Amino acid sequence: MGALKLKKYTYSDYVTWEGEWEIIDGVPYAMAPAPIPKHQVVVGRVFREFEKSLECENCEVFIAPIDWKIDDFNIVQPDVSIFCEDWEDKKYLTSTPPVIVEVLSLSTAIKDINLKYKLYERVGVKWYVLINPENKEVKIFKNENGYKEVKFDKSFEFEWDGCKTKIDFERVFNGFK
Repeated sequence: MGALKLKKYTYSDYVTWEGEWEIIDGVPYAMAPAPIPKHQVVVGRVFREFEKSLECENCEVFIAPIDWKIDDFNIVQPDVSIFCEDWEDKKYLTSTPPVIVEVLSLSTAIKDINLKYKLYERVGVKWYVLINPENKEVKIFKNENGYKEVKFDKSFEFEWDGCKTKIDFERVFNGFK
């Protein structure tokens, strides 16, 4: 008896589907229903923190949904990301972003903490940030031949290839219980 072979889905499958999807290693994942307001407030505040402090000529801050096509078998939509590529005439982004932030929710936490962590580490995302809005916990990982958690206080400055930006987490969580 042979091993069960499952179909690996690709970008050409992805573009035909209705709704919001991601593909990780050929496996499709339906995006969760609309995030709760707290999730969206954190995403918006992180975006603003990056946008106002970004010092880099060729980089731009994006908020999901925006497709990052890593390859035919990996298409994801990070919550907040910084891409450094010419994007104006493209349907999706293709370069590896130096910074990705995923804001955890009950429906996405396992995927963000496990699958996306491993994927982003493997493809060379320099900075990966996980934010849990429920307990105001933030984990920052730097890719130095694998992710290593970085210790920080209330704010953090990200640097890459002569560029930088920062987040003040007190502002991100301002007013949260």
